[in-house]
Amino acid sequence: MNGTAWLADVTHRFREAKEQADASLAQVPFVRWSHRLDPGSNSLVTLLLHLSGNMLSRWKDMLATDGEKAARDRDAEFEDLPGATRESLLEHWEEGWACLFAALAGLTDADLDRTLTIRGKPLTVMQAIDRQLAHYSQHVGQMTFLAKHLAGPAWRTLSVPRGGSRAYNASVRAGGPGQ
Repeated sequence: MNGTAWLADVTHRFREAKEQADASLAQVPFVRWSHRLDPGSNSLVTLLLHLSGNMLSRWKDMLATDGEKAARDRDAEFEDLPGATRESLLEHWEEGWACLFAALAGLTDADLDRTLTIRGKPLTVMQAIDRQLAHYSQHVGQMTFLAKHLAGPAWRTLSVPRGGSRAYNASVRAGGPGQ
């Protein structure tokens, strides 16, 4: 796979992660977004703040500056913002994703072997992208798990429903939409 095809695929994977997170958030009433399963766990707000803070730090000027920006307060991302509104949180969320997608769109094949730094550690651009895709996917999985718990019986599955694999596979084989 050439660099252009890989960039298109990885961008698609990031978009899928965002869609899953957005679909998870949409199923939970905002009043429950700050709920933690226990004192040491993350809330949906925490995960949203951490992911968007990470994206803004990692992807802004990624080829020219260290991916851990001095202005980032990572520890604050793990504290829910008192008085934050759904709109303000989602604005920050969208800003982080927009920064990521703009950075990916600006890359070329030649950039993939370039070196950047995150916390002073050198990585190729390709390694840094793979690292962040794994990181974001882990947290999106946490968001989905927590959202399913918080939504309770109202939860609508984001994938093939239990007991539905045979019907789903038959539909895909017959030319229906797949995931």
